[in-house]
Amino acid sequence: MVDHGPRTGDKVALTFDADMTDAMRHQLRSGAVRSYANLAIIDLLEREGVPATFFLTGKWVEEYPDVTRRLAANPRFELANHTYGHLAFTADCYQLPTIPRQRMAADVARTFDVIAPYGGRQTRYFRFPGLCHDRTALTELAPLGVTVVDGDVVSGDPFARSWRPIVDAVLSRVRPGSVVVLHVTEANAPMTDEALPRILAGLADRGLTPAPLSEVLAATPPRPAG
Repeated sequence: MVDHGPRTGDKVALTFDADMTDAMRHQLRSGAVRSYANLAIIDLLEREGVPATFFLTGKWVEEYPDVTRRLAANPRFELANHTYGHLAFTADCYQLPTIPRQRMAADVARTFDVIAPYGGRQTRYFRFPGLCHDRTALTELAPLGVTVVDGDVVSGDPFARSWRPIVDAVLSRVRPGSVVVLHVTEANAPMTDEALPRILAGLADRGLTPAPLSEVLAATPPRPAG
């Protein structure tokens, strides 16, 4: 497991979770929400040439195959695993339904299989929904050879009503080697696209440069599980 990279140099990782639960899928298909893919974020990252890493759920990939192809086609973007349907791997995790222990490894393996055909810069990085994990979950995933990435800067962008607290949360905590947790799920994180340019400006003011997660974590020893 890792939270951040070395505290030297000037690199930080911007990571974007792409959640998709059954409830979210129902809202999308019923027309209750317009989109769980914030294209304004991707437009900005592409326009400015900013590297980023996207933690994708398998169900999000299935809902947005064209957007996934777009992410995979960008050599500055990395793709990582965020489970198949964003179920919780521990009890009491943000009211998410819990996945049984015996299904944990298969769920994560299935997600790698869903992402694989898209190519691009795929990784063995994995992030638990809600960052919720325990020794049982880590033990179940150990055979998959994943690197669990939590992050040391949690933006709090889901359901934020203003860009200001998102920007403040990031810029008040970010340091060299930081892994910033953001979301690309527009309906659930509607202010992230407004916060992002201000975050990028704040990073530049601090002499920090976004880089792919693999570069930020390079030579970082994982911390022991548990």
